[in-house]
Amino acid sequence: MRKVVVHGSGSYDKLVLEEHPDPTPGPGEVTIRVAAAGVNYADCVVRMGLYASAKKYVGWPITPGFEVAGDVLSVGEGVSRVKPGERVLAVTRFGGYASRVTVPAHQVFPIPESLEFAEAAALPAVFLTAYYALFELCRLKPSMMVLVHSAAGGVGSALLQLARIAGAVPVGVVGGSHKVEAARALGAEHVIDKSREDLWKRAREISPDGYHVVLDANGVETLRKSYDHTRTSGRLVVYGFHTMLPRSGGRPSWPKLGYDFVRTPRFNPLDLCTDNKSVMAFNLSYLFEERSVLEEGMSLIMGWHAAGRLKLPNVTRYAVDKVGDAHRDLESGQTVGKLAITFGG
Repeated sequence: MRKVVVHGSGSYDKLVLEEHPDPTPGPGEVTIRVAAAGVNYADCVVRMGLYASAKKYVGWPITPGFEVAGDVLSVGEGVSRVKPGERVLAVTRFGGYASRVTVPAHQVFPIPESLEFAEAAALPAVFLTAYYALFELCRLKPSMMVLVHSAAGGVGSALLQLARIAGAVPVGVVGGSHKVEAARALGAEHVIDKSREDLWKRAREISPDGYHVVLDANGVETLRKSYDHTRTSGRLVVYGFHTMLPRSGGRPSWPKLGYDFVRTPRFNPLDLCTDNKSVMAFNLSYLFEERSVLEEGMSLIMGWHAAGRLKLPNVTRYAVDKVGDAHRDLESGQTVGKLAITFGG
């Protein structure tokens, strides 16, 4: 099989396509012939050597990737939920950038014939992230005001749609005019283009009392203001720190990381009580032991998709030998929707 291996931290040249023996499933496992693997910003952070759970669970060398789609090659003893030849998607705790992947059966889900493999591979990570943030952490209710940063990206597009399904009022923030219509088409009630207008002035005009939920993966650039614009009894949910990392070159600037770390807001528990607000954070890669969260979340997501209530993000495809280009484009901040790498044959 072919898989992308990172032997040590660095830029795009560290993504090496190698030949390895095919895996075989053990009891309770499924081996998938991968047609496509989703590309997420977390994969770039893994490559840079800055992803804590990658160090905890794998170390070097590592194959990035949290989601794949393809057909079942074989199943291990005791597996009955899927059969060889069935079209499936799977969530992986790393290892997804490979033409063959073996995972526990409870991480594998059938997909309909109408769904292309690249679309399926781009679905679970972003929608599970959005599901966990909005439904598990925030218990979203109708009419809540929800501010979504990076609203035209993969997670942002999922957050907008799930907020709509919950009956909330999603307000999307985008970083360029070419992303405005994409965010609006995905369900944003209002779209703030921060390249052309004052983000926080406009956010206050839209919701003078602040927001019930603010979802922020930017880090130091917006965290403090995000908290300030969270209303009393509201929740700030943090799931990334993208502005601390490079937009070009593929390598972190250690002086910038240090400077941004010092500037990152610290939220005092006494102040949180006085303000009557919550700050919550999570990383999906630590939730694989929470089997019920994965299964319930994916069941709802696939049900909403089957009912026509979810619009899948536009997927830009890259052949696996162009995986470095996919990382470079994603880090630039100019992409819309999701990226996927594909395996021929």
